[in-house]
Amino acid sequence: MLAIHPFLQYSEQMRRGDYLGNFDLMLLLAVLRLSDEAYGVTIAQELEQHTGREVVIASVYARLESLQERGLVTSSLGDPTPERGGRAKRYFHITGAGIREIRDARRALTNMWKGLPELKGEQA
Repeated sequence: MLAIHPFLQYSEQMRRGDYLGNFDLMLLLAVLRLSDEAYGVTIAQELEQHTGREVVIASVYARLESLQERGLVTSSLGDPTPERGGRAKRYFHITGAGIREIRDARRALTNMWKGLPELKGEQA
């Protein structure tokens, strides 16, 4: 079987329009980083802490829904908690496909980063 170069595979995804955007990539990384504690509020806090930008919780849930439809994350409901008025938290978990997408995005970005004199000395 002929192996396809990862950048060409990523290029094909870009043509189809299903490549990861910056926010989607950061969401996947936050879910991965938070592990079993990844739910809407903690994901938003993780993004704010690491990016220094304010995150709208509604946008987090909207993008997570899209990532779930693409099979990059799954979700499950936790037990209801008294401090949330009995509402259960929806926990998100990254899938194998999500891990592959992160790796492909990193590879493609690193390849684009290399050789740019404006970014010399910076690490991808």
